[in-house]
Amino acid sequence: MFNGIIYNTGKIKQIFRTKNSMIIGLRTGFKLNQKDLGSSISCNGVCLTLTKIKNKLLFFYLSSETLSRSNFLRVKKNDIINLEKSIKHGDLISGHYSFGHIDCCGKIKKIIKIGQTWTVEIMLRKDILKKLVDKGSITINGVSLTISKVKIKSIILTIIPHTLKMTNLIYLKKNDLVNIEIDMLSKYISKYFK
Repeated sequence: MFNGIIYNTGKIKQIFRTKNSMIIGLRTGFKLNQKDLGSSISCNGVCLTLTKIKNKLLFFYLSSETLSRSNFLRVKKNDIINLEKSIKHGDLISGHYSFGHIDCCGKIKKIIKIGQTWTVEIMLRKDILKKLVDKGSITINGVSLTISKVKIKSIILTIIPHTLKMTNLIYLKKNDLVNIEIDMLSKYISKYFK
């Protein structure tokens, strides 16, 4: 489990693709060692298992299920990835609980820069939009954000300078795909009322 507060990023230095899976190697200042092998790490919001540390690179395996739901299918060398260790009991929760279980990808429709703050519009599927509310929580590439407005086909987010500085959201541009995880509580409520 994670809380979507990002202090670390990594750069993809190696990609090994097969027909149905992928292994990525990241270079990062994120402090992990051999004792952390098998740990769950949020990589762009996707809960991945640290499988190997070699030559100062962290390696993660991605299954076909992960590739089908996330933007990792399109990653390339030198892409920047948001990283977060799973939280421990007693840790401060500054964002909101997230699980690293990506629901879908959203497409960036528009970015408006007002001073140092960004207003970002993301296109989403109707079934996802039905589970969202104004001022609700959402995870974008592993970053806990508050929804400013839910529209008919999209959501509006306001991203402050500190978040842009600490995460890969600063590199977003029109038509990019981002990983979306909606709040688990809204999923359960939506299913219950069906």
